[in-house]
Amino acid sequence: MARRDVRRAPSKPEKPQPRPKRRWLRKLFAWGLALALLGAMALGIAVAMAERSLPSFSELKDTAAGQTIVVRARDGSEILTLGPSPGQWLSSDQIPQVMKDAMVSVEDRRFHSHFGIDPIGLTRALWVAATGDRRIAATSTITQQLARNIFLNNNRSMGRKAKEAVLAMALEAKFSKEQILELYLNKVYFGGGAYGIDAASRKFFSHSAKNLDVGEAAIIAGLVKAPSRYSPTADVQAAVKRANVVLQLMKQEGAIGAAQADAVDVSAVKLKPEAGQNSIRYFTDWVLPQLDLLLPETQEPLEVWTTLDVGMQKAATDAIKANAPKGAQGALVSLDRDGAVLAMVGGTDYVSTNYNRATHAMRQPGSAWKLFVYMAALEAGYLPDDRVVDEPVTIDGWSPRNAGGTYAGPIDVRAAFAYSKNTVAAQLGNDVGFGTVASMARRFGITTPISTFPSMVLGTSDVRLIDMTRAFAAVSARGASVEPYGIVKVETAGGDVLYERKGAKQEQLVPDYVAAGITDLLQTAVNVGTGKAAQIGRPVAGKTGTTSSNKDGWFLGFSSGITTGVWMGRDDARPVGGLAGGAAPARAFAAYMRQAVAKRPVEQFETDLKLPEWQLEPDDEYLYGNPNEYYYVDEQGNLVDQNRRTDWRDDPYPPPEQPAAGSGAPPAAASPDFLEQATGGAANPRLAPESRSSVSVSRGNRPPPGPEAAPLP
Repeated sequence: MARRDVRRAPSKPEKPQPRPKRRWLRKLFAWGLALALLGAMALGIAVAMAERSLPSFSELKDTAAGQTIVVRARDGSEILTLGPSPGQWLSSDQIPQVMKDAMVSVEDRRFHSHFGIDPIGLTRALWVAATGDRRIAATSTITQQLARNIFLNNNRSMGRKAKEAVLAMALEAKFSKEQILELYLNKVYFGGGAYGIDAASRKFFSHSAKNLDVGEAAIIAGLVKAPSRYSPTADVQAAVKRANVVLQLMKQEGAIGAAQADAVDVSAVKLKPEAGQNSIRYFTDWVLPQLDLLLPETQEPLEVWTTLDVGMQKAATDAIKANAPKGAQGALVSLDRDGAVLAMVGGTDYVSTNYNRATHAMRQPGSAWKLFVYMAALEAGYLPDDRVVDEPVTIDGWSPRNAGGTYAGPIDVRAAFAYSKNTVAAQLGNDVGFGTVASMARRFGITTPISTFPSMVLGTSDVRLIDMTRAFAAVSARGASVEPYGIVKVETAGGDVLYERKGAKQEQLVPDYVAAGITDLLQTAVNVGTGKAAQIGRPVAGKTGTTSSNKDGWFLGFSSGITTGVWMGRDDARPVGGLAGGAAPARAFAAYMRQAVAKRPVEQFETDLKLPEWQLEPDDEYLYGNPNEYYYVDEQGNLVDQNRRTDWRDDPYPPPEQPAAGSGAPPAAASPDFLEQATGGAANPRLAPESRSSVSVSRGNRPPPGPEAAPLP
């Protein structure tokens, strides 16, 4: 039988199934594309609607160039008016090409190629933020800046930036590049009330912008980034440095040749003489930027009512000028009992330098920092009359020395503070914990970084004058928090109230007995200690501060409800011969305060210690408490092993030995602390010369410690 060859028809090859990962990628791509299209459609609709609602070019040209702001003192008198300076509108063909090139080179080099926003610049800025310092660099184009200047305010919010981007694209859709640049150059703010290049040219160079040369154009273009910082009437060197940056950018973009750029001497540009300005501008420079946070978007003329006292401001200015050492700067901040800024001086001459040292400069406070050391000690149980030993000590390899290298031996806490004994401050800080001192400073409003190395007790961490003054004001307020403020009310020209300050909620930062104790110490420092030059014929409490090599001098204090802080030193932090907190700063404080409190009633300080019950208990619970109530903190103020139950043998502060039950041995008649005080012993056992453990122990039933040293739940 023949074998049949049976062949099956070939079956269709099965279509390979996509892998799950690829399926998800395809879906993700499809959804992303759909969302991108929807977003683009929504953006296009928003831009189209914005374009339809934009005023015409002639209407934008006729709008007021900038907002008029009248600033008033606390008595209603006008202290400053900000608004447009006189200047003409220049059409595009009247504006020198060098001015256009300078502005485009420094503010928006892709101006002629983008559509209102710069995708390349934005991408680069985001990349820098992702790989660098995490901050997005400035990405606003000229068109975005124009949209912000005309329609928006300077709030740095995502909502405002989104509106700005939409309006910028609408402007690009409605107007030509030449029209946009013309609007921008006639409306941008250049400082000193000058809106537009013609007003700026007349203000700084005494002639029309039609005749600007390369150097002058570079100076004006450089002002947009920071008008007050680069103003040639405030800081010529800063203006020249910035103008040279503009020239280099113009050379890079091909706007001018290398030979022309190198030939321009910006420092030789002739400036218009500027009439002197008073120190009130330091205050208004601090206050006015706060309007962007307090007010809704508005271009209406405003009247800003502030806390500034004109008479006190003059007294503060005179006190700084009369007492600041030659070649040194001086700053002063004065607060009323509720935090209202009565006077603010940021330097010896606003025209020479408008840098506000009262609010921006960060300098070491020296012994003024001991305020926080001694408050931490008082809260931990020390009393002004407690005995301490002023003698050489070494803590973790650090050996502080007193001024003059002398040591007083056994003294009390009050005298140690009054005479600013460094060795005692070091021992107190070591005893309560350096983290506890840092926590106390944070409680009282210090916002700058704080070191927790042992030397921190002598004020080695940089601080701001306004923050230190705030801390002393809180002491004056018997331990209640104080928030400095300068704006009371903002109205439109028609009288509509846009903002009115309500009383701030106060928080008790330390118990009353701590505030009373530190006030006792501060008063003694002025009466008989290092701050004697600050006496004004009525009760004053305060503290001096002097840093190494006499680089900084401080005096901070209060009287009759007014708290004032004074700093003096050089901007380059070089030594100033003879500068000490108890000298020029204390004299400036006294000169100002004599006038500031002249019309106020004399107030005596609350220095009577009303101790809490835990300090009045006569039994052993007062001394040691329940072992289960102890908690442990390290030098950073952090809890150490919260759930552990330590054997007393591991405790750096063991309780006294108790006789075994039934042994018949009598208990101790009195504690070592009691015997030491009763017999007039010289040294407090809590401040023995030997270095204490780096782990401090605190009582759970003592007054509430700071945020970094809270009791266990």
